[in-house]
Amino acid sequence: MHLLPLLLYAAAATAYIAHFAWRDPRVGRLATGLVAGGVLAHTFLIGMQTVQAGHAPLVGTSAAISAFVWLLGLSYLYIELTSDERSMGVFVSVLLVGLDIIPALDPAVTPRPPVLQSPLFTIHVMSLLFAYASFALACVLGVTYALLFKEIKAKQLGFFYARLPPLASLDLMNSRAITVGWMFLTIGVLVGAVWAWQVKGSPSPDPRVQAMSLADPKILVALVSWGIYSFALFARRAAGWTGRRAAYLSGIAFAVVLLNFVLVGYFLTASHNF
Repeated sequence: MHLLPLLLYAAAATAYIAHFAWRDPRVGRLATGLVAGGVLAHTFLIGMQTVQAGHAPLVGTSAAISAFVWLLGLSYLYIELTSDERSMGVFVSVLLVGLDIIPALDPAVTPRPPVLQSPLFTIHVMSLLFAYASFALACVLGVTYALLFKEIKAKQLGFFYARLPPLASLDLMNSRAITVGWMFLTIGVLVGAVWAWQVKGSPSPDPRVQAMSLADPKILVALVSWGIYSFALFARRAAGWTGRRAAYLSGIAFAVVLLNFVLVGYFLTASHNF
């Protein structure tokens, strides 16, 4: 059961690659159906884990990555079904496969310790995961913008020009994705600060609670990510950083998010390794 979403995402990635190359509508519909099946299977898996554990599986890096993959797949499906645009599916599906390997290899649900049973913890985690899903979409939009821009600049209107939406549409969707992500990131950071203040003020024997400070890499890099995305929004509106600059910045910012989400979450944090 744990491998089923991964297998469906992998099949969807194969179909999206074929659709991107050949532009066959039937292959495109098959790709959409496969990623929808992957999201449905993933939903069932998360539901079963919730029933088994008695709480939403949000504790631990593997569980958080699984929830992120589910939210990213759900968000992408919404965009595709409302815009009837499948060109980004090849990039999103490859990202889904790459990240879902981690929870597929480590499917165990970590029990939620008493310190994490506050509703603020759930709001904190879900807000950040939704923000990261939005930033992942913004990164994909930035990559597609850069590929199309390079082709247009070289005056070789061929492979990407025939398959991707116009530059203006990609830039607008990138802006919206970053704005939505920044809103949820801000909520997640603020709620996390309130929750950390509450648990640090309570008598807890867990040393991870006492390690919650700006010196912890997980918290520090999260604040750096918030600063980068805040700058991206400010630069777009105040300095006219649209188009290619915004595309590159969204890619760099999401690289920082992935660094914090995977590498720091697994190996470097002293407070967020529940």
